[in-house]
Formats: sequence, structure tokens, C-alpha cells
Amino acid sequence: MHTGSRARLDKWLWCARFFKTRSLATAAVSGGKVHVNGARVKPAHETRIGDQLEITRDSERYVVVVRGLSPKRGSAVFAQQLYEETVASQETRARHAELRKLAILASPTPEKRPDKKSRRLIHRFKQGI
Repeated sequence: MHTGSRARLDKWLWCARFFKTRSLATAAVSGGKVHVNGARVKPAHETRIGDQLEITRDSERYVVVVRGLSPKRGSAVFAQQLYEETVASQETRARHAELRKLAILASPTPEKRPDKKSRRLIHRFKQGI
């Protein structure tokens, strides 16, 4: 871990492997998807150890506390040492994952593609003929 007391927010998000590229991290911060201690900030914001970050990525929301800083991107094992996810965040993400699984089970996919006759019936049904 880095001995310094500060790091750019976009660079820290990239080093902690929340985003695949630094430009994606910059876009997320600029777009309001990342908040530091409850406030919307810019990509060059100085991140410090102990800051609480709220990160929204796709449909998932992470609430993490910064535990370390790094000058460069490392392995996934090393990246997990840079932050600690809150218990409430873990429970919320697990609950949302379970709901997504149940939603998939509620609307199963068909076993095969409809043939020509079935497609015609589907079109007639949708058009109200």
C-alpha cells in the first residue's frame, strides 16, 4: 500500500478495480455515480484513508470505506485490501441479487425459437387482429 495520505478519486477507483479503465472511473465520478462522504465530487478529488464512498455501478450499489491507497493498479487480492465494504451494503447487494434471480425464474425463456406459424400467431395477437 501507498504511504502517502491522498490519491485522486478516479485513480483510486481504478486501482481498487471498481472500474476496468481509468476513463470509465472518471466518467462515473463526473456523472454522479460516486459520492464521497455523501457529497458529489470531481474526479480529481483527493481521497483519504477513512473516506466513505458510495459507488453505483450498473444496477449494484457499493458503500465502502477506504482502508488504503495505491500508486498503481495491482492484483485483485491486493485491490480488496484497499477498501472495506460495509455490512449493510453487503446485505443490500445480496438481497438485490436474490430478487434478480427470482425475477429470472418468474419469466422463463422459451425452449426454442418460434417457427413461422407461431410467429404469425404472435404477430396477430400483438396487433389485435
